[in-house]
Amino acid sequence: MNYKNKKAALILPLLLAAGTAQAQNYVPGIEAIKGAAASGPGLYYKAYGVRYHADESDNLPAGSEVTVNALAHRLIWVTEQKVLDGDLILEAILPMVNTDLKVGSVMKDEETALGDLFVGSVLSWHGDRWDSVAGAGIWSPTGDDNSPASPGKGYSELMLTLGGNVYLDDAKTYSASVLSRYEKADDSDVEDNLIMEYGLGVKLSNGIEVGFAGYSEWEMGDGDSERHAAGIEAGYFWPSIMMGLNVAAYKEYSSNESFEGDQLRIALTKVL
Repeated sequence: MNYKNKKAALILPLLLAAGTAQAQNYVPGIEAIKGAAASGPGLYYKAYGVRYHADESDNLPAGSEVTVNALAHRLIWVTEQKVLDGDLILEAILPMVNTDLKVGSVMKDEETALGDLFVGSVLSWHGDRWDSVAGAGIWSPTGDDNSPASPGKGYSELMLTLGGNVYLDDAKTYSASVLSRYEKADDSDVEDNLIMEYGLGVKLSNGIEVGFAGYSEWEMGDGDSERHAAGIEAGYFWPSIMMGLNVAAYKEYSSNESFEGDQLRIALTKVL
């Protein structure tokens, strides 16, 4: 096993925070309720804080565990330009990650550093009771990748995005959303990765939105690593200060050739 494959098999790289092997920079679970519904034209800043901890794995020695703490900065520009009748969106993401990794009695490593930089574009469409998004972008190998706990991957990867959101009533009180990410590295030794994020929400009379959140992840190609999580999310937007806050907690209930743990995610959105 070469260094890149060994690293991919042992750490949970982060984005925008936690994750496992394969060609993965994107963090499953950072989006859920209305995850595939883009906002209207304007400039937005999002900060994602993620904490992931796992001490269960079916393919690592006893006593293996990982804790990842990350803060990812995301800048989003929803332009007024139309492409294929959709709003053109430009975005950039830069994460800072602390990873504390222990593999049985074989290895212990901890590092805090900037992760890989993402730059991409998205098209978003809106109907009376639906939204959809499609996009593409590149994770560039700008982050440190010198040790197993380093957040950088050491290679570039293409990330494709496709998702949809539907409102289940005319008042838009109930929503259901699915957002997919497909990552393909420019390294033939690294398998592709597919991530699906889910959200089923209800907006209460006081403006708070709550509901179910979940994610699934599969290694494509010859690999068979996968994991699945379920949880809850709550969020609120303050129009007076044009800022929103969302909190989600996940429990991974199934995994194969991967860590299995818990994740807490906080996302702050500010209209600039």
